[in-house]
Amino acid sequence: MVEKRETLEDLNAEVASCMACPRLVAWREAVASDPPRRYRGAEYWGRPLPGFGDPAAQIVIVGLAPAANGANRTGRMFTGDRSGDWLYAAMHRAGLANQPTSVDAGDGLRLDGAYVSAVVRCAPPDNKPTPRERDECIPYLVRELELLERAKVIVCLGLFAWDGALRTLRASGLETPRPKPRFGHGAEAKVGPYALVGSYHPSQQNTFTGRLTEVMLDAVFERAVTLAASRD
Repeated sequence: MVEKRETLEDLNAEVASCMACPRLVAWREAVASDPPRRYRGAEYWGRPLPGFGDPAAQIVIVGLAPAANGANRTGRMFTGDRSGDWLYAAMHRAGLANQPTSVDAGDGLRLDGAYVSAVVRCAPPDNKPTPRERDECIPYLVRELELLERAKVIVCLGLFAWDGALRTLRASGLETPRPKPRFGHGAEAKVGPYALVGSYHPSQQNTFTGRLTEVMLDAVFERAVTLAASRD
């Protein structure tokens, strides 16, 4: 009997039912059951987040983790918060998304050539997963990249995502550069068949202070698109 090959749908269903990290389970469910006043009455997803996007993606965007009142509420990566506003607007300008906004999982957003994921799949307290929680989740990203067979470029949103992507590729059996490539906005590294591109995370802390501007984020996606085309 031939074994059934795993699909993205299989993986996403497994991710959404994960209960591996008690602290994260407790936090995501507590936020969902007692949200801030502006979201009172909203139906929260309150579970781990699968990836989202084009199964034939050449570019994979990796973030830290879902936001407690963003993706943990909407059920879609980088949807329903200011970080997502910046990310999807930039992806739209780069021709990777059909619209510049992402409000909820039913708003019609489609990605073309791109897939959005994260190192950690549950909203963590203070946006700070523990090393054990990170390592518990990394196998999901390993399997996701294996299923995204056309992926060539990984855009890492922030230091945590950069480090997580390198750990993921090492766990996939690829040799990572030594010394470890340093993170920075616009930093690049080559690992096996992948090109990594670093970007400051589009958090309010970075966008409100001007540490990350639209021009800077656009440059990262322009570079990602160029790299994806050059690796055909």
